[in-house]
Amino acid sequence: MTPIRDSLDGKAVALMIFLTLAWGLNGVAAKIANTGYDPVFLTVARSAIATVLVLLWCRLRRIPLLEADGTLWPGILAGILFGGEFLSIFIGLEYSSVGRVSLLVNTAPFIVLVGAHFLLGEHINAGKVVGLVLAFAGVALVFSDNLSATGPDAWIGDVLGLAAGVLWAATTLLIKGSRLSVASAEKVLIYQLVVSAVVIAPVLLLVENPIRDANLAATVALLVQAAFIVAFTYLLWFWLVRHYPASALSSFTFLSPAFGVIGGALFLSEPMTVQIFLALALIAVGIFIVNRPRRTIPPG
Repeated sequence: MTPIRDSLDGKAVALMIFLTLAWGLNGVAAKIANTGYDPVFLTVARSAIATVLVLLWCRLRRIPLLEADGTLWPGILAGILFGGEFLSIFIGLEYSSVGRVSLLVNTAPFIVLVGAHFLLGEHINAGKVVGLVLAFAGVALVFSDNLSATGPDAWIGDVLGLAAGVLWAATTLLIKGSRLSVASAEKVLIYQLVVSAVVIAPVLLLVENPIRDANLAATVALLVQAAFIVAFTYLLWFWLVRHYPASALSSFTFLSPAFGVIGGALFLSEPMTVQIFLALALIAVGIFIVNRPRRTIPPG
């Protein structure tokens, strides 16, 4: 029986900070990869490469993947949602900035909070709402000077970023509320990688130039996303979703766009201001409020 915890412990907090740091930098990697490859090609190639790596890992660890456990149909649905999410992100980055898309993708915690209340029994309360609003305000503050439209079609990227957030939240709720919650993290990820690649691959026939310019930077960015972001960090994420409250975990994803801004300052010499540190403080306070232990009244 998979142990389910009511709140996040120190290990979960540390892992979520690590994951959101990686995901924050992933937006930059995706933007770089788009310079060499079409977004549809990226989605399929990333899933295909990651599938091979995860299968090798399962073979090495002798993790069973083919047993009948009632996960087939929810696994297929999870794969469709997963593929749609990242196709939306990659295409959205063609029209809009990393900051705008990242901010809209990270509306997912609000959707998870409401969905977990109605579907998973993770009851919402005023404290959680206040915490999430503070965290989202911090994210908005990070980009308040950099949310200007990147062109007349920027709204397309914005809509796709929001769609990606909805699909991410739906995937989280599906995993938590179905038989996938008792499957191994490896099996959950394999479902998503294989199904997303199979469903999206036919769309490549409609792409005129799937490989635009296979330059070194774009190729390295693709491989980093496949091997590290997908094959490694998503295994950690799905393991966490099985063991901890979905709404508490999702609150940490507000750190991703903030880490993206910090990464831009460190690696791309983009400006770092007091405003960013204030935003990070708001995010930290919001996450603390969402995840603070509930007081229990001892029996009389």
